[in-house]
Amino acid sequence: MPADLAAGASAIADPAAAAMRPDLAASASAIADPAAAAMRPDLAAGASAIADPARAAMLDALMGGAPRSAGALAREAGVAPSTASHHLGRLLDAGLIVVEPDGRRRAFRLAGPQVARVLEALALVSPPRAPRTLRRHARAQAERAARTCYDHLAGVLGVALCDALLAAGAIAPDGERAYALGPGAHDAFGALGVALPAPTRRAYARPCLDWSERRPHLAGALGAAVAETLLSRLWVTRLHGTRALRITDAGRTGLRQALALEGL
Repeated sequence: MPADLAAGASAIADPAAAAMRPDLAASASAIADPAAAAMRPDLAAGASAIADPARAAMLDALMGGAPRSAGALAREAGVAPSTASHHLGRLLDAGLIVVEPDGRRRAFRLAGPQVARVLEALALVSPPRAPRTLRRHARAQAERAARTCYDHLAGVLGVALCDALLAAGAIAPDGERAYALGPGAHDAFGALGVALPAPTRRAYARPCLDWSERRPHLAGALGAAVAETLLSRLWVTRLHGTRALRITDAGRTGLRQALALEGL
């Protein structure tokens, strides 16, 4: 049967539906069946590490890029600390997270941008999960407006910024999976205060399909440099304990002057 585009558009237009978050555990559990993943590499093993609501919630919390304590991740997942230790062990064994010292405690973070890319891609095909409380609903709305996707900007802000950089000729498509610096790069990134990073083994600039907006935002080393600059200049600030960002008055003014960005 043809897709019911009207029904789909109606669902997207509903603010309650727009605030739903992708259910990573549900999609991962579908992959985690060995019969469904009868190919190399062992997708079932990797997916089974994600295919638990508590572990998926922990990974989602770590998508903000900042290290989190075991206690904070337990609260995010809604489980007891002893249960959280088991789940964190599974994620460590799967190579999805790493642990680092944080004073007397241990802190956990994603193992790298490649893990964030997998989680963001999985979110695109995951069924939505409705927030269960008003607080979660407000958080989901804030994260849709502006958030970090590991170490770069996402949400409405991230997509709008990417669009503006393309329009200004600061970046240009370089095939389907990368951006190259354009003729307007010096002026546009200079106006933002971004120092262009030196090339490394990491992808320099690439589109990352945003799970909430279904359009690309800027990722890679250049995307990380933009996010770091906006945070250091206090154009955006983190909302404690979430991936969400708040655009400050200085940020709205700066983005309007630098790239003619309005309505954020």
